[in-house]
Amino acid sequence: MQSDRPAAERQESERVLVLNPVSGSQDHVDTVDALASDYGFEVRTTSEAGDATRFARQAASSADLVAAAGGDGTVNGVVNGVVDAGELESTTVGVVPAGTGNNFATNVGIEGIEHAFEVIDQGRLRTIDLGIANDCAFVNSCVGGVTAEASRDTSSENKRTLGVLAYVKNTLESAREFDSLPLRVETVDGSDGEQKRAWEGEALFVLVGNCRRFTSSRTAQADVEDGLFEVTIVEDAAISDLLGGAFLEGLFDRDSTHIVRRRTPSLTIEHREHAIEYSLDGEMLETERLELDVEPTALEIAVGEGYQPDPDESGGLLES
Repeated sequence: MQSDRPAAERQESERVLVLNPVSGSQDHVDTVDALASDYGFEVRTTSEAGDATRFARQAASSADLVAAAGGDGTVNGVVNGVVDAGELESTTVGVVPAGTGNNFATNVGIEGIEHAFEVIDQGRLRTIDLGIANDCAFVNSCVGGVTAEASRDTSSENKRTLGVLAYVKNTLESAREFDSLPLRVETVDGSDGEQKRAWEGEALFVLVGNCRRFTSSRTAQADVEDGLFEVTIVEDAAISDLLGGAFLEGLFDRDSTHIVRRRTPSLTIEHREHAIEYSLDGEMLETERLELDVEPTALEIAVGEGYQPDPDESGGLLES
């Protein structure tokens, strides 16, 4: 059982911040630059796809702390860079929310840009689970189906204008022309990973949460230290509810024979006809077969006071 470690216990070391200047409303650059200077960060600014991963990979070999200033996709790039460098055990990751939704930052108790620097400098350190999907890391979620298409097709302009509503808008629009996916999803139960269960059918979404929970009935944060994914499969029969205008969160909260939920340390999603797209923290991956595993408490991250290792005070479980 891990315990909190104050960030202040770290000795003075090299700090690198990877800054995405075009995330979110794009008005954060001057503020982040100034705060980064105040807190002793070297800033590396991205200009093209892959820069966040490349900069983090280069920095992780010498820096004890690598921070990501941007949205969930920037965090994903930085984490993948640290993984690629083989420096998970020696590198702490910080999150400075400057994107559209900043879902991961919210889930780990980061309330804004200035607060993020305070937390990185003086807050708690926790080691959280890391998701691996076909050798690609993710921290928040992996989604396949209509929501992945909506994520891919949401323009930067719409994100700036509508914020998180841009994703809902695009999801509803995508669903009208979306062909359901014939999928086989195989999960395992328990820590031994031997008891297997399979679901097979037509799906609109497959939603795999590591730190993110796909329901509004409880906190949006999943337990990211339990070594398990939270998996939600929305079958094709539920599309009439979605097209009727129900918000995604409301749809997931309803009791329905067409909503399948699992908790598992690993799973395989297979489309036997062609490759489909998955969104890993907003970054797209196309494949016919996706193998996902949890690496328990593999990533050290600075968290705010609002972060709860176990967000379910009652310890309730998802439906099986």
